[in-house]
Amino acid sequence: MNKMKLSKGILEMKFMSRTREKIEKEKDDAEGRALYSNEITDKMLHESSKYVIETSYVPCEDLIEGRVSYGGMNPEIERIIELEKNKDLAALVEREKAEAAEKQKLRMDVPDEEMARFYTSVVKTMHKKYDRKDKRVQSILPLNVKRMQRPKDDD
Repeated sequence: MNKMKLSKGILEMKFMSRTREKIEKEKDDAEGRALYSNEITDKMLHESSKYVIETSYVPCEDLIEGRVSYGGMNPEIERIIELEKNKDLAALVEREKAEAAEKQKLRMDVPDEEMARFYTSVVKTMHKKYDRKDKRVQSILPLNVKRMQRPKDDD
């Protein structure tokens, strides 16, 4: 399905301005699809609505639905509201505990004993690396070999 393309000269004429804008828009859309083809899914292309329509603004503002009692005028309603808050808090606490346990599990990739062994071996290696050379040479020589000593100055 090849479309007939209009020449540039015709598109520049005043009465063709709408057609020119339409063709430029189609061209830009095609370039955009080509650039983002690997990121845009079929569902995104064929989706009918991108907005969620709420009949009320109550969920948007986190308002309390229903009856409310102020200053202890209706203790039954206050008790019901308190129970609802406790349920929400319990669910929140439970979720936080689960997240904390998961974080702790991820944090403990290496057991403490293994980490301690690794750390001591690293400390020993670094100590050997930065230890003075004359001390290392002495430890290599056997103990029964007498070392030469400097003559003492008796001034």
